[in-house]
Amino acid sequence: MMRALFTIFLTTCLLLALISATAGQAGRRPNLTEARGVILNIVATREDKPEMPVTAQEVAVFENGIEQPVKSFTPDPGPARIVLLIDNSLTLRADIEKLEAAAREFAYEIFEGDQLLIVGYDEQAEIVSDWTDDAKKIEASLKGLRKKGEPHLFNALRAAAEQGLSSFLNTNQKRAIVVISDGLDRVSKTKFEEILAQLQTQNITVYALQIPDRTGGALRRDQPKPVRVIEQLAEGTGGRVFPANQPQEAAKAICDELRKSRYMLSYVPIGGAAYGESRRLLVVADTGINVRFKTSQPPVR
Repeated sequence: MMRALFTIFLTTCLLLALISATAGQAGRRPNLTEARGVILNIVATREDKPEMPVTAQEVAVFENGIEQPVKSFTPDPGPARIVLLIDNSLTLRADIEKLEAAAREFAYEIFEGDQLLIVGYDEQAEIVSDWTDDAKKIEASLKGLRKKGEPHLFNALRAAAEQGLSSFLNTNQKRAIVVISDGLDRVSKTKFEEILAQLQTQNITVYALQIPDRTGGALRRDQPKPVRVIEQLAEGTGGRVFPANQPQEAAKAICDELRKSRYMLSYVPIGGAAYGESRRLLVVADTGINVRFKTSQPPVR
């Protein structure tokens, strides 16, 4: 009896050792994302015929420099949840009327099914108008904007992601943040690299209406210059930057893009990033097709 138990114990240990060695040789741990496939949000438009859909045969995706087989590439015309994140700090080079006007345009450009959440921020992020598609209600709420305090942009972005958009994470609703700001952050607890990684992980697209830099391009010790903050947030998440003095054009372009030009690309990773590594992403398309996408998928923590 004891010999039989010992034999079973030894066999079990050998099996466990074999499994461990195999996992070690592979250099990665099991990753559920890989089993199910990776899904990317892509903006794709044709230069000559923007109304004509783009097909899977016209795009390619690379992960860490290795081309991946595209599993599917389908239009995503569903509704969007959009947070308007408005810098109302005291020294911003824009008055309240200009901020109101920029936000107001979105209330009249969203499509059926879309909804807006308007948040103003200085040291704190505060809801100006809760989720709604009622343009008149949104317009009336904008009268509550007040300029005060210092801009804690990175903290406000985290609040928008975690408190504003997290409940829509596993739905078919697209999620975007439109930042109306010059990109300046003063002493947020959240670091720039942290919030960019969080936005990429949660597939939140950042657009921006960029206000002129109040610092005049001054160097920042532990973060990019304000202009580069805006640019990197948009580039890193697949969004765009617009000048704040063209709010009508910006609102129309953003709302149209979210409804008419978004696609979902899926692939099952092969030979790309190991467990704990970032996925550097690149999507290319045939001549005459423009694409935008997030540039990286941070590792699962």
